[in-house]
Amino acid sequence: MMTKKIVIIGAGPAGLSAAYRLLEAKKDYKVVIVEEDKQIGGISKTINYKGNRMDLGGHRFFSKNREVNDFWNKILPIQGAPASDEILLNRIKDYKKGPNPEEEDKVSLIRRRVSRIYYDKKFFDYPISLNYNTIKNMGFKTTFNVGIDYLKTCVSKKPEKNLENFYINRFGEKLYSMFFKDYTEKLWGRHPTQIDAEWGSQRVKGISVFALLKNMLNINKEKETSLIEEFMYPKYGPGQMWEEVAQKITDMGGEIYLNCKVEKIIKENNRISRLECKYLGQTVELKGDIFISSMPLKDLIVNMSNIPSDVFQIAEQLPYRDFVTMGILVDKLKIQNKTKIKTVNNIVPDCWIYVQEPDIKLGRIQIFNNWSPYLVSDKNKIWIGLEYFCNENDEFWSMTEEEMLQFVSKELIKMQLIDSTDDILDSHREQVKKAYPAYFDSYEHIDKVIDYINNVENLYCIGRNGQHRYNNMDHSMLTGFYCAEEILDETNNKQRIWAVNTEKEYHETKQYRKIH
Repeated sequence: MMTKKIVIIGAGPAGLSAAYRLLEAKKDYKVVIVEEDKQIGGISKTINYKGNRMDLGGHRFFSKNREVNDFWNKILPIQGAPASDEILLNRIKDYKKGPNPEEEDKVSLIRRRVSRIYYDKKFFDYPISLNYNTIKNMGFKTTFNVGIDYLKTCVSKKPEKNLENFYINRFGEKLYSMFFKDYTEKLWGRHPTQIDAEWGSQRVKGISVFALLKNMLNINKEKETSLIEEFMYPKYGPGQMWEEVAQKITDMGGEIYLNCKVEKIIKENNRISRLECKYLGQTVELKGDIFISSMPLKDLIVNMSNIPSDVFQIAEQLPYRDFVTMGILVDKLKIQNKTKIKTVNNIVPDCWIYVQEPDIKLGRIQIFNNWSPYLVSDKNKIWIGLEYFCNENDEFWSMTEEEMLQFVSKELIKMQLIDSTDDILDSHREQVKKAYPAYFDSYEHIDKVIDYINNVENLYCIGRNGQHRYNNMDHSMLTGFYCAEEILDETNNKQRIWAVNTEKEYHETKQYRKIH
């Protein structure tokens, strides 16, 4: 039997999951991964800056899919039960796994999910909780009006032709205008009426005022992803998980080439025959029998030969939102921990703070200490990530790092999080292209692109960018797993791969699948 060569474009969660599953099956396959970046993990990689680690976007390891959870726990086993950070820092020193003491670092922690919204210079729980703090911050009159407005929505639903109507149908117009409208426009650079409602159906399935009430009264049989209170998290950030997976892939005989950019995809007789890549300054050809792509769908089509003009034009205009995160190191933040949650040095316990002030460009703040205390080299310092949504080469993106530092410093001062620029001890900027596949412009015609690409016999598209779908990490992994299974079983059911994260039931029920 001849060895089949499988070429995977992209070493993010989807591509690595597909490679692992293929190699684990121990069939006669040669698996090669090419990755444009110098580091594996895609947007789930972890940036190490002077011992301070940055998670690009924040990655909660939580899934209602047993296969995904089993995989995560197999790679980096969960270390103990939830604990305060002070207890955790002491306990982990004594943790041993197996005969090798160095293995104590290869674990996942159970973390408490705490997120809040910064709105009207007050902090609200995220997702919005209908509790005393929310009522106190909004005031009784506003809370009453929100309730009446929601009841009106229950009687008369709007046609869900856009994201605005999607949100209004679930939260009412007043709550939508307070907590969704401005943030959504900040995230996408478009008014919610210009965004397809499908984005909402994929990101906030089942979440509504009614769901929040059920959660508050503890009568939810199965909590929605947006309402979970705990999650697992690799000790040194999400990149640690994917670095471990990459190592296991190479141990099983797979090959991974970093700094290898795909520039041309040659298609002949309705099959991909080879790739042309830029690697170590040279143009190299890479032939294969089967190709799996997690590169942006736009780039895949634009760089592929023999594409019909209508499909090319739709793909060329597929929109994305780019992302900049600025890591900031400080001695302390001005906001105080008024919760009962114990943290190292009693800092606020938030993983994320969503900034919904219209006069602040900052979209979200990560407090890396609270994701894992091991992301920070000095536990007496606070290491935060300031997340900005923008477009590549726009005014914000094009700032120098020093100009951007001055800009974000002014916003932190305006929000009363620090007193002056002098409070900033160090900083580091990361720019991420095509971080968010967007649901406007030519997106309404994307089915034509998908239909065309699915007819290319030996090509499979997986992952967030590979399918131009705003997936969570577990969804992207499942596309990789399912793709591998279709190849292993020789069933070639590409629709099964594309169906991940399109059905409401996926998010609300656990699934149990065979593992090769």
